[in-house]
Amino acid sequence: MNSFSTLFYLKDERRDKNGKAGLYLRITIDGRRTSISLSRKIHPSKWDSRMNKLKGKSVEAEELNRFMATFRHKVNKIQHHLIEEGHSFTVHDVKEKYLGKDRRHKMLIQLFDEHNQQMKKLVGIEFALGTWKRYFTTRNHLAEYVKLEYCKNDIFVKDVDLKFIKGLEYFLKVTKACNHNSALKYVNNFKKIVRIAVANDWLAKDPFYNYKVQFKAVERGFLTKDKLQAIIDKKIEGERLGVVRDMFVLCCYTGLAYVDVQTLTLDEIYQNEEGGYFIKSKRSKTNTGFTIPLLPKAMDIIEKYKDHPKVVNKNFVIPVLSNQKSNAYLKEIADRCNIKKNLTTHLARHTFATTVTLTNGVPIETVGKMLGHKNLRTTQHYAKIIDSKVEKDMAVLKEKLGMAKI
Repeated sequence: MNSFSTLFYLKDERRDKNGKAGLYLRITIDGRRTSISLSRKIHPSKWDSRMNKLKGKSVEAEELNRFMATFRHKVNKIQHHLIEEGHSFTVHDVKEKYLGKDRRHKMLIQLFDEHNQQMKKLVGIEFALGTWKRYFTTRNHLAEYVKLEYCKNDIFVKDVDLKFIKGLEYFLKVTKACNHNSALKYVNNFKKIVRIAVANDWLAKDPFYNYKVQFKAVERGFLTKDKLQAIIDKKIEGERLGVVRDMFVLCCYTGLAYVDVQTLTLDEIYQNEEGGYFIKSKRSKTNTGFTIPLLPKAMDIIEKYKDHPKVVNKNFVIPVLSNQKSNAYLKEIADRCNIKKNLTTHLARHTFATTVTLTNGVPIETVGKMLGHKNLRTTQHYAKIIDSKVEKDMAVLKEKLGMAKI
């Protein structure tokens, strides 16, 4: 703490009908100010600004000056008490403690719960359900860390520092067995809660100031043309695996994420003047609009299920099982097709971006728009892993330059 000072003053610009002004105590700590009203009013002519007290020795003056001295003594005592606690504090901490509110006693898990409750009410308005679920999981991981590290159900927000953050990252990687990027995503979610605390002066400074988040580049898996064709050609009896296979293939030819194909309705499919069909919708995750022309294989699947009871009754394009069941059945399909990759619903989206579009010469900007990406850098992750596309592009260049083909 560099400085602490108090000063009584009149709010001269806010006089009442009798010409009296309100008396306040200004508290200044490290250049930041706040004021507390003494709930007293006096006429400016009776105020000695140089001596910082009421003029004269009248009963009124002596009584008010004693009251001011007591008032200042209480504030100074609060400041001394906060220093003895050994934690940094702000002018707002002193004021709130005097007023009996003491916002420094804000609890961390309590604050996270308040944030999540507000976020849940905004699901479908400002946030996707998946976003709320990630914050809910982050809150549970944080509560578990506090319980393990501090043997408490909650701690004061003011106790969060750089050591706490690094300890949380270590806990997520070791105890919860999260990979590097997953751990940092949880820490990033927690960072939002800390910023709320800083903005409300429940924390004197941002403990994330010297914490650097560095995600590791991840190679995105996808199916080659041959592997995708093997899944399409595989004869599958029974609706259980057949529906999941068709949903997966539809995503491979549209780039739809699981949650988007799950909620896709016939109302989101349009026909243009040339007779072509396309999907026009918004990504559930980011609320970003996208338009996807429907390729023949995608149209075949949609046509296949047009009379399915679940499609007719609910206006969905195709019946979709839960994400958990879909991923479990995709593993069974992979085994039947002798595919060693870990098939998931999201792998289909990667396959669309790589094998179906970029490899066949669709410009990366177009692919990004169809995927609903807000930033081209997100789409570029797919372009980095297609060596065959690089070879084909260079072959075209060599041919143009009059050189032999690769």
